[in-house]
Amino acid sequence: MNVRVEDICKAMEQIAPTYMAEKWDNVGLLVGRKERKVQRILLALDATPDVINEAIDNKVDLIITHHPVPFKPVSRINSDHLVGRQLLDLMENKIALFTAHTNLDATTGGTADVVADLLGLTDQKLLTQLGVEKLLKLVVFVPEKDAEHVRQVIGDAGAGHIGNYSHCTFSTSGEGTFLPQDGSNPYIGQQGHLEKVNELRIETIVSSSQVSNVIKAMIDAHPYEEVAYDLYPLKLEDQPFGAGRVGYLKTTMSLESFAKEVKEKLQLESIQYVGDPNKIIKKVALCTGSAMDFIDDAIGSGADVYLTGDIKYHEASDAVSDGIALVNASHFGTECLILQMLEEKLNNIFANVDIIRTKVQKDPFITL
Repeated sequence: MNVRVEDICKAMEQIAPTYMAEKWDNVGLLVGRKERKVQRILLALDATPDVINEAIDNKVDLIITHHPVPFKPVSRINSDHLVGRQLLDLMENKIALFTAHTNLDATTGGTADVVADLLGLTDQKLLTQLGVEKLLKLVVFVPEKDAEHVRQVIGDAGAGHIGNYSHCTFSTSGEGTFLPQDGSNPYIGQQGHLEKVNELRIETIVSSSQVSNVIKAMIDAHPYEEVAYDLYPLKLEDQPFGAGRVGYLKTTMSLESFAKEVKEKLQLESIQYVGDPNKIIKKVALCTGSAMDFIDDAIGSGADVYLTGDIKYHEASDAVSDGIALVNASHFGTECLILQMLEEKLNNIFANVDIIRTKVQKDPFITL
């Protein structure tokens, strides 16, 4: 089966839904045609010139990055500036570019969860809530022999997500009846004859942002000419999403020991920390990338330490006064681990696509 750019976009929408991206962000398919075939994907944090050349050398059809190019709107595309050269190189070599940025930070299993899980944090909660997603219940009636196919399709399209689980459904069996009228083209039965069919009632949860995609996929997969389905509003608590995580270490340790553990587990060449080396650390707040904008959320959470990247001098000085320790694990160091997660998830979905991680991109800072 041929995989197209559009198929990768749909898969990435399930991994990191675009509605979770912040309004100022630029995510999704930024360069390329949706109908083009994809045989090889390159994963990287940035579509730097080196990464683009790597893609060209490896005959890559699509690059998936964490950071967008362009990040801000551009009025012209030419070789006089870096962004123009990047976009021209992509287009001239027919390489598509897809970006998942703040939505990949916020999603379950995204950048924040990868670091939080690596540190073994327990009782994890959001550092800051960015929004809520309203939930609906979808019910569809399917002939028994076609039920598994339809169930799989709606799960693949984004239905059935509950916490860290996907494809969650419930089924009950029953008997459906219908009488095909003139002009109909029934999958089962004949015009003018009442038909009785053993059917399954499949019900699942779907988010409001995904419902149109799920229903389209369901109708395309359903064997009936006219599909019977219902959508019900739920009184369940809406599903929150947001940036960063807060959790607890399984064993308390000093700030210095915690910084050393972060350095080891994130495989960093160096690390900086702010605060008393002997301070006892139990509750940890973190947000990957450059996230000092959320320092007040970290302080408000009661965390002993805030782990992020790109910490500036005055921010570090203010943290000392506010009584919270900081660990600066670098922008690159806190985000590069997400590429392994993306590789694993996409390999599980697209067995016939070659997915590779960049070998040329590294932290631009050199430590002496």
